[in-house]
Amino acid sequence: MYAGSCTDILVCYYYGNILWRLLILAYLTFIYFDHTRNFSDIHGNGFKIFRNNCIWRHFRDYFPIELIKTVDLSPDRNYILASFPHGIIGTGISCNMSSDIRKWLELFPGIRPKIGTLDMHFYTPILRELLRYWGLVSVSKDSLMYYLTKSNHPKHVDNLDGFTSNAVAILIGGAQEALDSHPGRYIITLKRRKGFVKLAIRTGSPIVPTFSFGEVEIFDQVNNPPNSWLRRFQTLTKRLTGISPLIVLGRGFFQYTFGFLPRRKHIVQVVGSPIEVEKNDLPDPEYVDKIHQQVIEQLTEMFDKYKVKYIENGKKVNLVIT
Repeated sequence: MYAGSCTDILVCYYYGNILWRLLILAYLTFIYFDHTRNFSDIHGNGFKIFRNNCIWRHFRDYFPIELIKTVDLSPDRNYILASFPHGIIGTGISCNMSSDIRKWLELFPGIRPKIGTLDMHFYTPILRELLRYWGLVSVSKDSLMYYLTKSNHPKHVDNLDGFTSNAVAILIGGAQEALDSHPGRYIITLKRRKGFVKLAIRTGSPIVPTFSFGEVEIFDQVNNPPNSWLRRFQTLTKRLTGISPLIVLGRGFFQYTFGFLPRRKHIVQVVGSPIEVEKNDLPDPEYVDKIHQQVIEQLTEMFDKYKVKYIENGKKVNLVIT
């Protein structure tokens, strides 16, 4: 999507007449200044018709995708949902908190669901508009600080009334974790990822670990063990662009052996208990490590508790934290 929208703009600019070129330059200039001036103007709450319709309901039922609540979340707090695993595209969490939020609203009334994604996407023509309609926000520090310290934003009201707080999901492992995504392997990137903990402390937002069982089962990718030439190329590209170039393997339209469609595997996103933090504008490193360890422990407990129920041959599967 990212590459496609950029390519379309470049093609229109190259082959277009002077009017097209002026319009494209004006649009790109608007994107830049609109984003840098006030990101809240372009990171809206989405629109109900885009986040609750029959198309996305069929998408949910295809796998199917499920959302499990373990405890109530108070609607008078903002939350960071530390989400794992990333998988290839984060299908489960994208459905539950972006494209089809009916179940979320039923289980967590009053809490506005959002997903953080790369800031570069909001500089991308066309793509930025689509993400906005599905309630995605930039994962940049300024954007997250904004949404974790404010509620009831007056801009881009989406007719989803009754919200009093925000729950922002962050796929902590990101593109690095996607490189390790293979069916039957639950490898998450967390040991050195502490930025989300510091953000939680600065904003006083509880951290809610969440785990999507089955996420890694819907796609495979070409084998890319550490230190292989493919992994080295993927790692280099990720460092330069922030995006991992994955060679995805799925199923076809009429057969199940090869293709690029996701396989029909049950995905269950389990939302854990909030980990409370003490608000502090200057997080103490020891306190950051303490909260970070609590996240690791709760994720491990959650995985061990539910893996037999939600993973095929779950007794043989272990959680690997890198």
